[in-house]
Amino acid sequence: MTKKTISLLLALVMVLTLFTGCAKPAEQPAGPAEETPAAPEAPKYSFGMVTDVGGIGDKSFNDSAWAGIDKAAKELGVEAKLLQSTKQDDYTPNLGSMAQSVDLTMAVGFLFEDAMKTSADQYADKKFGVIDTVVDKPNVMSVTFKEHEGSFLVGVIAGLTTKSNVIGFVGGMDFPVIVKFEAGFIAGVKSANPNAKVIVNYTGAFDNPDKGKEVALTQHQQKADVIFHASGACGIGVIQAADEKDFWAIGVDMDQSAESKKNKVLASMIKRVDVATYTVIKAYADDKFNGGAANAIELGLKEEGVGYSDGGKNVSAELAAVVDKYKAAINDGTIVVPGTREDLETFKPVEIK
Repeated sequence: MTKKTISLLLALVMVLTLFTGCAKPAEQPAGPAEETPAAPEAPKYSFGMVTDVGGIGDKSFNDSAWAGIDKAAKELGVEAKLLQSTKQDDYTPNLGSMAQSVDLTMAVGFLFEDAMKTSADQYADKKFGVIDTVVDKPNVMSVTFKEHEGSFLVGVIAGLTTKSNVIGFVGGMDFPVIVKFEAGFIAGVKSANPNAKVIVNYTGAFDNPDKGKEVALTQHQQKADVIFHASGACGIGVIQAADEKDFWAIGVDMDQSAESKKNKVLASMIKRVDVATYTVIKAYADDKFNGGAANAIELGLKEEGVGYSDGGKNVSAELAAVVDKYKAAINDGTIVVPGTREDLETFKPVEIK
């Protein structure tokens, strides 16, 4: 092979190589398109609670209310907000502050009535819930209780437990809601034990355990050996006094047996504030919110909104059986429990054995 032929062959190979290198690569099948991550969905619900002056940690009214809100928040997958009030002057500004940050604001306590009326008008596009009073506004859902019915039952327990025939009642502030506890309790005591005397005193507050203890000790000095309180955080002091002086205390709102170091809580009048707050939030979440006085909810024995608990196991089976008979008589209308002092004056005790 001549040098000329070899050169031509080399040139041809170089040209072919050049074209091969320039060839367009075969197209690969298209894979699935990458999805753009969806933006997180904004919470559908927003709600919060404003406490009364008793505040979180009262082991009673406010703690029970927050338990219902916390339950609803967990079920709905949101975080509820909380604002604590240290004085009554906080109520209106706290309601306004909460209403600006959430869609539903819960207020717990009858002392919120005036502040709630003002806030409901000022924030007419927002919804509110209030416990223990009725506010006749279309954007306010109200829940009240038949506290006198549950108090009647613990009155029976007190009347059949006392040895001295002297029993005490410690109220917080002298308002109609607390008078319902007082009247129902005395009616229950008198029905079970006509010979018993009930001493009644008020602390003038819901946030002063020392005052509660002072009043309870004074009643015990007058021979009271069972004392029922409806006084918020003041009741912590009542239970402390029971531990110190070895008498029976009766708790309120929640089962308060754990507050006694010596198991001196005879029973507790249960008021399901947690059910009330949960009910309002669920109605709001389910688009069944109904405001106005005509739609107010009242929870009594039949609705299991009130009752009693025996966390300390201090109520005997025999005593519990008697209490159940009284409960049935209330539910069937045989006994109409007084809820005011005026009704108590005309109440005729009903003895059931």
